[in-house]
Amino acid sequence: MHSDALLLQARIDLAAAFRWAARWDMHESIANHFSLAVSSDGQQFLLNPVGSHFSRIRASDLLVLDAKQSSQEVTAQGADPTAWHLHAALHQRLPQARCILHTHMPYATALCCLQDYEFLMLDQNACRFYGRIAYDRHYAGMALEASEGERVAALMDGGQSVLFMGNHGVMVIGPSVAQALDELYYLEKAAKLQVLALSTGRPLALIPDAAARLAAAQWNDYPTDACALHLQALKAILDLEETDYAL
Repeated sequence: MHSDALLLQARIDLAAAFRWAARWDMHESIANHFSLAVSSDGQQFLLNPVGSHFSRIRASDLLVLDAKQSSQEVTAQGADPTAWHLHAALHQRLPQARCILHTHMPYATALCCLQDYEFLMLDQNACRFYGRIAYDRHYAGMALEASEGERVAALMDGGQSVLFMGNHGVMVIGPSVAQALDELYYLEKAAKLQVLALSTGRPLALIPDAAARLAAAQWNDYPTDACALHLQALKAILDLEETDYAL
């Protein structure tokens, strides 16, 4: 496939992710950011521009940025500086971070605001994330310095795909839009269940480590490419109901 065609497909996939994040109530005004590397080294990547609501983002709206640019240059192009410092650092330093989804989605963020909270192996969806969650428990304001992006990247250099950002939100990384979006969806589903279970005040029936580890491996080795099929189904709905997302 020609590189222009690959770039167009990347734009369409990421635009679909924005539209569905809005439908799933994972957006926050015109804040939060998704990005997707479009060069093999992660230096060039797509990012949503300042002032864009997730529910209206189109493929052609997405900025193509270069991690070697200065924050002043990318701000002039329409990038948010906090997004720039975080996403540029992660794309450069983490090979597995081809797609980065950062949200303040309500249930997962609620868990991020509990003191010393560790994600519970409470149901099958939670087991998907066994051993793959990193924690940042030191909220210190917005990411307006390059050093903040470097610090966050270091927290995920052990192969984790999810970062719980204390008093802030979550970040999910993956090798593709399909995998990252699927993870984001199941993370919030599992977080919602945990909030509901904790709210009962009853003792929790946690899954033992051995079973959770097994379920995580089964998620990873599942015989069908559920992530790709999920994104394909989501785009098929958009193709009927919100065709402008691909423009």
